Amino acid sequence: MADQVLDATGLKCPMPVLRARRTLKAMPSGSLLELRADDPASAKDVPAFCEMSGDTLEDTGHDGDTLIFYIRKA
Repeated sequence: MADQVLDATGLKCPMPVLRARRTLKAMPSGSLLELRADDPASAKDVPAFCEMSGDTLEDTGHDGDTLIFYIRKA
């Protein structure tokens, strides 16, 4: 279960990643963020963001056209 859910549906690249970065910055280390996005570019952008930021992409999934990412803050 995520500590926080960020709904970035309807936003286009790079906004889902920028919102995730801002949200994660305010969260304590070890917290889990559920990011929901429907921009197809997020499938590549979010893993790349996690690799660069040092956060961990723990799982991915989808709900219809919505991509769901579970990101653990470093």
